[in-house]
Amino acid sequence: MRNIKLVEVRSEIAAGTRGASLGIDALKIASLDKTSDFFTRFDPINVPDANNFLWRGNKHPNAKYIDGVYQVLRNVHNTIESLRMDKIFPIVLAGDHSTAAGTIMGIKAANPDKRLGVIWIDAHADLHTPFTTPSGNMHGMPLAMCIQTDNLDCQVNEPGEDTLQYWEKIKKIGGDSPKINAEDIVFISVRDTEEPEDYLINKHGIRNFETAEVRQKGVAQIAKEALEQLKDCDQIYISFDVDSLDSSISVGTGTPVPDGLTVEEALQLNTELIKDKRVCCWEIVEVNPTLDSENLMAENAFDILEATTKSLVDNF
Repeated sequence: MRNIKLVEVRSEIAAGTRGASLGIDALKIASLDKTSDFFTRFDPINVPDANNFLWRGNKHPNAKYIDGVYQVLRNVHNTIESLRMDKIFPIVLAGDHSTAAGTIMGIKAANPDKRLGVIWIDAHADLHTPFTTPSGNMHGMPLAMCIQTDNLDCQVNEPGEDTLQYWEKIKKIGGDSPKINAEDIVFISVRDTEEPEDYLINKHGIRNFETAEVRQKGVAQIAKEALEQLKDCDQIYISFDVDSLDSSISVGTGTPVPDGLTVEEALQLNTELIKDKRVCCWEIVEVNPTLDSENLMAENAFDILEATTKSLVDNF
């Protein structure tokens, strides 16, 4: 277990609803309810958040709390870079999905010469920028940060100068170059996108395995095809957003969307994908117990976390 570290990121400033910072503790409560010793087996690292920015009011309508998001992403980048340089496998438990950009930046900084692929299991594409976002919520922007796009072809907003200074600084965390190629992103169950995101998906030919395709081909085949899609990558990072689950299950998350995965499909998918020796980091995000009843989302999410970690340990 020495080579696996839990990384806890209680950031929620980039989400549209409050409460995602409580998701990690909800997972811990779920583990107690299931009498699991999971959280005693790994030493956690707690990455400092910037949730105190929420009290200051938002000065950046097209990229809410971007000043705080910048701080958190740097903190996550530094933590992940140092773990990966020591060849440690981070299992990241995070609040809102924006922090995934810091994770990707850290992985890349530790091994700049290795080509990094991303498997993004999510209801959303998270390819917005301050120029295209309909909401200003930055948990919809992490992949755009990592491919260093502004997507000006689809511009609808005029972000302020202060906002753009932070946006430029964020894109350059871990080095001033794209951390991943857009072609090296694979989506699974993405189903709630806006036109600017569809534009980038089509432009770069990003593969999306829709929920219906998962049902039709079966989870094992989808895992195989997703990994095959990234055959030219040296490393793979898997990010699992619980809103990839169907909205009948994923009540305890900020942006539930119908027509998603079942818990069993998500569990099988993650346990299968993590067997690939190129996978170097796995992450679960967006559990929000304040939107839930009986902590159900966290209990389902914990089952997936525990099973995926067991699969990793068994194949390490």
